[in-house]
Amino acid sequence: MSRRQNPSEFLKKIIGKPVVVKLNSGVDYRGILACLDGFMNIALEQTEEYSNGQLQNKYGDAFIRGNNVLYISTSTK
Repeated sequence: MSRRQNPSEFLKKIIGKPVVVKLNSGVDYRGILACLDGFMNIALEQTEEYSNGQLQNKYGDAFIRGNNVLYISTSTK
């Protein structure tokens, strides 16, 4: 049985790993989690923007304001 984690532990563990950030608008951003703060503001590296499952844009670094984030999950990129 796996040990339960609180969200803070999970987020600390995935820094430097590939993630998917889903926004309230339905747009996904996929990239390497560089850092985040207590307001869930997120910095990503090697960022790709997806809308309706289709790649729309590629960015080097991206900053996502926390109040737009629906969820963040690990990616198998």
